[in-house]
Amino acid sequence: MHRFYLSPMECSKAGPLTLAGREAHHALHVLRVRQGDRITILDGAGREFLCAVENFDRDKIQLTIVETKMVPAPPCPITLLQAVPKGKIIESIIQKATELGVARIVPLLTDRVVMDLDDKHAARKAEKWQQVAIEAIKQCGAAWLPRVESPVTPKEFLARAEKFELPLVASLQSGAQHPRRYFTEFQSQHRRQPQSACVWIGPEGDFTPEEVAAITSTGALPITLGKLVLRVETAAAYCVSILNYELTA
Repeated sequence: MHRFYLSPMECSKAGPLTLAGREAHHALHVLRVRQGDRITILDGAGREFLCAVENFDRDKIQLTIVETKMVPAPPCPITLLQAVPKGKIIESIIQKATELGVARIVPLLTDRVVMDLDDKHAARKAEKWQQVAIEAIKQCGAAWLPRVESPVTPKEFLARAEKFELPLVASLQSGAQHPRRYFTEFQSQHRRQPQSACVWIGPEGDFTPEEVAAITSTGALPITLGKLVLRVETAAAYCVSILNYELTA
């Protein structure tokens, strides 16, 4: 069954649901949906709507809701703090992170990131990357859409003083521990799973020692990803997979 996205606000309006713009064009002219077809609408906030195509014109589809399902939010929201790699690799990272259930993605402009953005271009990038996440939930059927924020420097993010019960940072620096140690220690100390977690992933060449020091000074725990040096996108998928397995089951 084909899946489409409508924002929570659009899904909360009185009356039938309506697909327009990009989603309607894809449904009508690529997938060739027709009257009576059943499709699924995701609002990215936990609701799934099984709908029937009621009628349509060139650029709009009116839907009748047949069934509504609410999917609970993951018990531990995961934030991915990802240094922006070269080219379009970030789009692949966002796609995989969405499939693996992260709640938020914060692109980072670290010292070794080559991208330089002003506020206007940063907002445009965030909008584009948010669309990548939307396409990912449509592909995998995830009921919750991660929020992709505008890129910031590590210093700017740390200045927010956000608190996570289990903050991790992937690091090539000495002293990093296997992530299982921190899961076990948290469980032993609190007798429960953490209710929020984040993981910092550096750029090609890793975070600088100064960046690692700043990140760990706020309580982030350095984790090792093994003896091999992983590509940025591999490291991101590896870390998010571990968090998904350990914290969202």
